[in-house]
Amino acid sequence: MKKRILILIASMSITPTFFAASSEPDKNSQYLSNWWNQSINVVGSYNTRFGPQLRNDTYLEYEAFAKKEWFDFYGYLDAPVFFGGNSDAKGIWNKGSPLFMEIEPRFSIDKLTELDLSFALFKEWYFANNYIYDMGRNQEERQSTWFMGLGTDIDTGLPINLSLNFYTKYQWQNYGAENENQWDGYRFKVKYFVPITDLWGGKLNYIGFTNFDWGSDLGDKSHYAKNDIKQRTNSSIASSHILALNYAHWHYSIVARYWHNGGQWNNGAEPAWMNNDIHSNGWGGYFVIGYNF
Repeated sequence: MKKRILILIASMSITPTFFAASSEPDKNSQYLSNWWNQSINVVGSYNTRFGPQLRNDTYLEYEAFAKKEWFDFYGYLDAPVFFGGNSDAKGIWNKGSPLFMEIEPRFSIDKLTELDLSFALFKEWYFANNYIYDMGRNQEERQSTWFMGLGTDIDTGLPINLSLNFYTKYQWQNYGAENENQWDGYRFKVKYFVPITDLWGGKLNYIGFTNFDWGSDLGDKSHYAKNDIKQRTNSSIASSHILALNYAHWHYSIVARYWHNGGQWNNGAEPAWMNNDIHSNGWGGYFVIGYNF
Protein backbone atom coordinates (compact mmCIF):
# COMPACT_ATOMS: atom_id res chain seq x y z
CA MET A 1 0.00 0.00 0.00
CA LYS A 2 2.78 2.45 0.88
CA LYS A 3 4.45 1.82 -2.48
CA ARG A 4 1.21 2.61 -4.32
CA ILE A 5 0.80 5.87 -2.40
CA LEU A 6 4.41 6.87 -3.18
CA ILE A 7 3.81 6.17 -6.88
CA LEU A 8 0.70 8.36 -6.77
CA ILE A 9 2.65 11.23 -5.18
CA ALA A 10 5.40 10.94 -7.76
CA SER A 11 2.91 10.94 -10.61
CA MET A 12 1.30 14.13 -9.31
CA SER A 13 4.57 16.00 -9.75
CA ILE A 14 5.90 14.28 -12.90
CA THR A 15 2.78 14.17 -15.10
CA PRO A 16 2.62 17.95 -15.81
CA THR A 17 6.22 17.76 -17.02
CA PHE A 18 5.29 15.25 -19.72
CA PHE A 19 2.33 17.36 -20.85
CA ALA A 20 4.52 20.44 -21.30
CA ALA A 21 7.39 18.54 -22.91
CA SER A 22 5.14 17.54 -25.78
CA SER A 23 4.81 21.17 -26.92
CA GLU A 24 7.03 22.54 -29.66
CA PRO A 25 10.34 23.76 -28.14
CA ASP A 26 11.75 27.19 -28.85
CA LYS A 27 14.48 26.54 -31.44
CA ASN A 28 16.20 29.82 -30.50
CA SER A 29 16.44 28.96 -26.81
CA GLN A 30 19.85 28.25 -25.31
CA TYR A 31 18.23 25.79 -22.89
CA LEU A 32 16.68 22.34 -23.41
CA SER A 33 13.30 23.69 -22.29
CA ASN A 34 11.84 27.18 -22.35
CA TRP A 35 9.82 26.62 -19.16
CA TRP A 36 11.42 23.74 -17.20
CA ASN A 37 14.46 25.45 -15.64
CA GLN A 38 17.13 22.95 -14.61
CA SER A 39 20.75 22.76 -13.57
CA ILE A 40 23.48 20.41 -12.43
CA ASN A 41 25.21 21.59 -9.26
CA VAL A 42 28.22 20.74 -7.14
CA VAL A 43 27.40 21.51 -3.51
CA GLY A 44 29.81 21.71 -0.60
CA SER A 45 28.19 21.60 2.85
CA TYR A 46 29.62 22.55 6.24
CA ASN A 47 28.22 21.70 9.69
CA THR A 48 24.74 20.72 8.53
CA ARG A 49 22.47 19.69 11.43
CA PHE A 50 19.64 17.55 10.11
CA GLY A 51 20.99 14.57 12.06
CA PRO A 52 22.43 14.14 15.56
CA GLN A 53 26.00 14.65 14.31
CA LEU A 54 27.51 17.54 12.38
CA ARG A 55 27.99 16.65 8.74
CA ASN A 56 30.33 17.97 6.05
CA ASP A 57 30.26 16.62 2.51
CA THR A 58 30.42 17.58 -1.17
CA TYR A 59 27.78 16.15 -3.45
CA LEU A 60 26.23 16.19 -6.91
CA GLU A 61 22.77 17.70 -7.37
CA TYR A 62 20.11 18.01 -10.06
CA GLU A 63 17.83 21.01 -9.45
CA ALA A 64 14.70 22.22 -11.26
CA PHE A 65 12.02 24.86 -10.96
CA ALA A 66 9.08 25.83 -13.15
CA LYS A 67 5.88 27.86 -13.26
CA LYS A 68 3.48 27.12 -16.13
CA GLU A 69 -0.25 27.76 -16.12
CA TRP A 70 -1.64 25.89 -13.08
CA PHE A 71 1.63 24.13 -12.16
CA ASP A 72 4.31 25.55 -9.84
CA PHE A 73 7.34 23.43 -8.98
CA TYR A 74 10.67 23.35 -7.19
CA GLY A 75 12.76 20.27 -6.46
CA TYR A 76 16.17 18.63 -6.35
CA LEU A 77 17.85 15.22 -6.40
CA ASP A 78 21.11 14.74 -4.47
CA ALA A 79 23.76 12.02 -4.67
CA PRO A 80 25.13 12.32 -1.10
CA VAL A 81 28.91 12.32 -0.52
CA PHE A 82 29.46 11.99 -4.28
CA PHE A 83 32.80 13.81 -3.98
CA GLY A 84 33.61 12.88 -0.37
CA GLY A 85 32.93 14.06 3.18
CA ASN A 86 33.85 13.66 6.82
CA SER A 87 33.97 10.28 8.59
CA ASP A 88 30.31 10.48 9.66
CA ALA A 89 29.04 11.32 6.18
CA LYS A 90 27.81 8.16 4.45
CA GLY A 91 26.55 8.37 0.89
CA ILE A 92 26.42 6.90 -2.57
CA TRP A 93 29.92 5.34 -2.63
CA ASN A 94 30.43 4.31 1.03
CA LYS A 95 27.33 2.25 1.89
CA GLY A 96 25.16 5.25 2.72
CA SER A 97 22.13 6.64 0.96
CA PRO A 98 22.47 6.74 -2.86
CA LEU A 99 19.73 9.36 -3.29
CA PHE A 100 18.08 12.19 -1.35
CA MET A 101 15.13 13.99 -2.92
CA GLU A 102 12.87 16.91 -2.06
CA ILE A 103 10.11 18.22 -4.33
CA GLU A 104 7.58 21.03 -3.81
CA PRO A 105 4.81 20.78 -6.42
CA ARG A 106 1.95 23.26 -6.09
CA PHE A 107 -1.29 23.19 -8.14
CA SER A 108 -3.19 26.45 -8.66
CA ILE A 109 -6.72 26.20 -7.29
CA ASP A 110 -7.63 29.48 -9.05
CA LYS A 111 -6.60 28.24 -12.50
CA LEU A 112 -7.89 24.68 -12.15
CA THR A 113 -11.33 25.91 -11.01
CA GLU A 114 -11.26 28.99 -13.30
CA LEU A 115 -12.18 31.12 -10.29
CA ASP A 116 -10.53 34.30 -9.07
CA LEU A 117 -9.94 33.57 -5.37
CA SER A 118 -7.63 36.53 -4.81
CA PHE A 119 -8.39 39.08 -2.10
CA ALA A 120 -6.44 41.70 -0.17
CA LEU A 121 -2.73 40.79 -0.50
CA PHE A 122 -3.38 37.14 -1.48
CA LYS A 123 -2.84 36.82 -5.26
CA GLU A 124 -3.40 33.10 -5.89
CA TRP A 125 -4.13 29.90 -3.96
CA TYR A 126 -2.57 26.44 -4.37
CA PHE A 127 -2.84 22.85 -3.23
CA ALA A 128 0.72 22.75 -1.88
CA ASN A 129 2.99 19.77 -1.29
CA ASN A 130 6.46 19.22 0.12
CA TYR A 131 7.66 15.62 -0.26
CA ILE A 132 11.01 14.37 1.10
CA TYR A 133 12.55 10.99 0.38
CA ASP A 134 15.87 9.51 1.49
CA MET A 135 16.69 6.21 -0.24
CA GLY A 136 18.77 4.64 2.51
CA ARG A 137 20.33 1.18 2.19
CA ASN A 138 17.98 -0.32 4.79
CA GLN A 139 14.89 0.46 6.86
CA GLU A 140 16.84 2.34 9.53
CA GLU A 141 18.40 4.67 6.94
CA ARG A 142 15.26 5.72 5.04
CA GLN A 143 12.93 8.69 5.27
CA SER A 144 9.64 9.30 3.47
CA THR A 145 7.68 12.39 4.50
CA TRP A 146 4.73 14.09 2.81
CA PHE A 147 3.62 17.58 3.79
CA MET A 148 0.33 18.65 2.15
CA GLY A 149 -1.85 21.70 2.53
CA LEU A 150 -2.65 25.18 1.28
CA GLY A 151 -0.31 27.72 -0.31
CA THR A 152 -0.57 31.28 -1.53
CA ASP A 153 1.43 34.02 -3.24
CA ILE A 154 1.51 37.47 -1.63
CA ASP A 155 1.32 40.80 -3.46
CA THR A 156 4.08 42.80 -1.76
CA GLY A 157 3.81 45.84 -4.02
CA LEU A 158 7.57 45.53 -4.51
CA PRO A 159 9.83 43.57 -6.92
CA ILE A 160 9.86 40.78 -4.33
CA ASN A 161 8.31 37.32 -4.72
CA LEU A 162 6.77 36.02 -1.49
CA SER A 163 4.92 32.75 -0.95
CA LEU A 164 3.45 31.12 2.14
CA ASN A 165 2.53 27.45 2.60
CA PHE A 166 0.80 25.72 5.49
CA TYR A 167 1.00 21.91 5.62
CA THR A 168 -0.05 18.95 7.68
CA LYS A 169 2.45 16.07 7.72
CA TYR A 170 2.16 12.35 7.13
CA GLN A 171 5.27 10.49 8.26
CA TRP A 172 6.08 7.15 6.67
CA GLN A 173 9.66 6.00 7.26
CA ASN A 174 11.81 8.19 9.51
CA TYR A 175 15.09 6.36 10.14
CA GLY A 176 13.36 4.04 12.61
CA ALA A 177 12.03 6.86 14.84
CA GLU A 178 8.97 6.49 17.02
CA ASN A 179 6.64 8.57 14.82
CA GLU A 180 6.57 6.42 11.68
CA ASN A 181 3.39 5.61 9.71
CA GLN A 182 1.15 8.30 11.17
CA TRP A 183 -0.07 11.86 10.86
CA ASP A 184 2.45 13.79 12.92
CA GLY A 185 2.51 17.57 13.06
CA TYR A 186 2.51 20.62 10.85
CA ARG A 187 4.83 22.86 8.82
CA PHE A 188 4.66 26.53 7.92
CA LYS A 189 7.01 27.52 5.08
CA VAL A 190 7.79 31.05 3.98
CA LYS A 191 9.80 31.65 0.77
CA TYR A 192 10.99 34.92 -0.75
CA PHE A 193 13.09 36.15 -3.67
CA VAL A 194 14.66 39.62 -3.73
CA PRO A 195 16.58 40.94 -6.77
CA ILE A 196 19.50 43.08 -5.56
CA THR A 197 21.59 44.41 -8.43
CA ASP A 198 23.54 43.72 -11.58
CA LEU A 199 27.05 42.54 -10.69
CA TRP A 200 30.04 41.46 -12.81
CA GLY A 201 27.80 40.86 -15.81
CA GLY A 202 25.32 38.75 -13.83
CA LYS A 203 22.32 39.19 -11.54
CA LEU A 204 22.80 39.18 -7.77
CA ASN A 205 19.74 37.96 -5.83
CA TYR A 206 18.82 37.19 -2.24
CA ILE A 207 16.70 34.07 -1.73
CA GLY A 208 15.38 32.85 1.59
CA PHE A 209 13.09 30.23 3.04
CA THR A 210 12.24 29.09 6.55
CA ASN A 211 10.49 25.93 7.75
CA PHE A 212 8.68 26.05 11.09
CA ASP A 213 7.74 22.50 12.18
CA TRP A 214 5.58 21.87 15.24
CA GLY A 215 2.86 19.66 16.69
CA SER A 216 4.76 16.38 16.34
CA ASP A 217 4.56 13.58 18.94
CA LEU A 218 8.15 12.49 18.39
CA GLY A 219 9.54 14.30 21.43
CA ASP A 220 6.85 12.84 23.69
CA LYS A 221 7.59 9.30 22.47
CA SER A 222 11.38 9.68 22.45
CA HIS A 223 13.79 7.93 24.81
CA TYR A 224 15.79 9.85 27.41
CA ALA A 225 19.50 10.48 26.86
CA LYS A 226 22.22 9.90 29.48
CA ASN A 227 21.71 13.40 30.92
CA ASP A 228 17.94 12.83 31.39
CA ILE A 229 17.00 14.94 28.37
CA LYS A 230 14.69 13.62 25.67
CA GLN A 231 16.67 12.77 22.52
CA ARG A 232 14.02 14.14 20.13
CA THR A 233 11.71 17.18 20.05
CA ASN A 234 8.18 18.00 18.89
CA SER A 235 9.30 21.05 16.90
CA SER A 236 12.20 22.38 14.83
CA ILE A 237 13.23 25.32 12.65
CA ALA A 238 15.48 25.49 9.60
CA SER A 239 16.11 28.90 8.03
CA SER A 240 18.18 29.40 4.85
CA HIS A 241 19.62 32.66 3.53
CA ILE A 242 21.15 32.61 0.04
CA LEU A 243 23.19 35.06 -2.01
CA ALA A 244 23.10 33.92 -5.64
CA LEU A 245 24.99 35.32 -8.61
CA ASN A 246 23.30 34.15 -11.82
CA TYR A 247 24.48 34.16 -15.43
CA ALA A 248 22.85 32.66 -18.52
CA HIS A 249 24.37 29.25 -17.80
CA TRP A 250 26.54 29.43 -14.69
CA HIS A 251 25.41 30.31 -11.17
CA TYR A 252 27.18 30.61 -7.83
CA SER A 253 25.58 30.65 -4.39
CA ILE A 254 26.64 31.06 -0.78
CA VAL A 255 24.11 29.74 1.74
CA ALA A 256 23.91 30.38 5.48
CA ARG A 257 21.44 28.12 7.26
CA TYR A 258 20.34 28.19 10.89
CA TRP A 259 18.89 25.17 12.67
CA HIS A 260 16.98 25.02 15.95
CA ASN A 261 16.61 21.39 17.01
CA GLY A 262 17.52 20.40 13.45
CA GLY A 263 15.83 17.19 12.33
CA GLN A 264 13.89 17.25 15.63
CA TRP A 265 17.03 16.32 17.55
CA ASN A 266 17.19 17.88 21.01
CA ASN A 267 20.19 20.17 21.33
CA GLY A 268 22.41 19.19 24.27
CA ALA A 269 21.05 15.66 24.72
CA GLU A 270 23.74 12.99 25.27
CA PRO A 271 22.62 9.70 23.71
CA ALA A 272 24.31 6.55 24.99
CA TRP A 273 25.37 5.65 21.44
CA MET A 274 27.27 8.94 20.88
CA ASN A 275 30.60 10.05 22.28
CA ASN A 276 29.39 13.63 22.74
CA ASP A 277 26.16 15.58 22.95
CA ILE A 278 23.90 16.58 20.08
CA HIS A 279 24.63 19.92 18.38
CA SER A 280 21.34 20.56 16.61
CA ASN A 281 21.26 24.34 17.24
CA GLY A 282 23.49 26.67 15.26
CA TRP A 283 24.69 27.75 11.85
CA GLY A 284 26.00 25.77 8.91
CA GLY A 285 26.53 26.60 5.29
CA TYR A 286 26.77 25.58 1.65
CA PHE A 287 28.67 26.73 -1.41
CA VAL A 288 27.13 25.94 -4.78
CA ILE A 289 28.45 26.04 -8.34
CA GLY A 290 25.93 25.10 -11.01
CA TYR A 291 25.33 24.96 -14.75
CA ASN A 292 21.90 25.74 -16.25
CA PHE A 293 20.97 23.79 -19.37
